[in-house]
Amino acid sequence: MTRKHYAALYGGLVLCMLNFSAKAQTPDAGRVKPVLFDGVLVAGYADDGAFVNCTGPGVKFNKKPFSLLVGLLPSLKIKEDKVTAGTKNATITPTLGFGLTAVYKHLAIQLPFYYLSKTAAKDGKWIAGAGIGYKF
Repeated sequence: MTRKHYAALYGGLVLCMLNFSAKAQTPDAGRVKPVLFDGVLVAGYADDGAFVNCTGPGVKFNKKPFSLLVGLLPSLKIKEDKVTAGTKNATITPTLGFGLTAVYKHLAIQLPFYYLSKTAAKDGKWIAGAGIGYKF
C-alpha cells in the first residue's frame, strides 16, 4: 500500500472515531440547557402592585421533579400610579423583568426583578418581587 492509501485509511478511522460516541443507559442526573419557553404562568407582588408573567428565554437546570430557571420574564404590571392632577397613567403596562423561578412538580415560586424607569419626580431603580404560579 502507498502512503496515500494509509493516509486515507487512517483519516477514515479518525473520522469514524470522532463521529460515534457512547451514551449511558440512564438519563442525566442533572442537566443544564437553554430554553425558549417553559410553560410557567406566575402571579405575584412587586412595588405596591401586582404582576402576571410567564417564563421567557433562559437557562434551566432540571433534576426531576425539581427545576430551576434563570431568565427573562415578559410581564403585565398591574398598578395604579399616584400622579399629579391632569395626568393618568395606564393601570396595566407591559414590562420585561428577569429573575429566578423554582418549580417543584407543578408548583412554581418566583423571585423577579423589574426596573422602574426614571421620571421627572423619581430616579430609576430596581425592585424585587415574589410570586407563585403553575407549570403547565
